Amino acid sequence: MLMPNRTRYRKVHRGRMKGKAVRGSTIHFGEYALKSIECGEINSRQIEAARIAISRKVKRGGKLWIRIFPDRPFTKKPAETRMGKGKGNPEGFVARIKPGRILFELAGIDDAVAREALLLAAHKLPVKTKIISIHDNN
Repeated sequence: MLMPNRTRYRKVHRGRMKGKAVRGSTIHFGEYALKSIECGEINSRQIEAARIAISRKVKRGGKLWIRIFPDRPFTKKPAETRMGKGKGNPEGFVARIKPGRILFELAGIDDAVAREALLLAAHKLPVKTKIISIHDNN
């Protein structure tokens, strides 16, 4: 599971998700990519599930890049706890996603397998995505 070695603060404010992704919005490493088209939070378990789905489909062929990292802690109150008494304890880590952000990149495999693998990964994620390639852009 992905998580930072250490964080500056144990708990963070939720904040707002507005605007489009400025960084990480173009394909840099691979030929095919999974791009988000809405904002949201993806936790480390969902990233791992998508990674496993892709690697099973491509069967050790090609190369995979994960372009997101869960660096924000999220908290949860224990079950059957009354309201109040402060914020809950850190439960895990999430990556905040804005529209246009590249999530995964693939290279070294043929078109049909790459699109199918990224489609399987998209089903594991809580945000709407689309599959893009460097061949479509040119």
